[in-house]
Amino acid sequence: MRKWILALVAALSVGAALAATPVTVVFDAENMTCPACGITIRKALEKVPGVTETKVDTRAETVTVTFDTSRTDTSRIARAVTEAGFPANARADGE
Repeated sequence: MRKWILALVAALSVGAALAATPVTVVFDAENMTCPACGITIRKALEKVPGVTETKVDTRAETVTVTFDTSRTDTSRIARAVTEAGFPANARADGE
C-alpha cells in the first residue's frame, strides 16, 4: 500500500511540473470609453479557457491578461476582445 501511495504522489508531482506556467500579455484595445467597456471585455474573456486574470485600463486602452499557454494563446484572446467590440492586438513586446 505504501508503494502505491508513493507512486501516486510521484505521478502527481510530475503532472504539476508539466503544467504550463501562466503568461501575462498586454493587449491594446480600441473603442474603450467607459467602465462598462471593461465589464464587457472581462465577460468575454471569462469564456476563454485558460484565462486566469484580466485587468482592463480604459484610459490607457489596454487589457492585461494572464493565461495558461497550454489552453489558449494570444490570437484567441485578441479575437475574443475584438468580437466583444474592441479591436485588440497583443503588444509586440508583450508588455
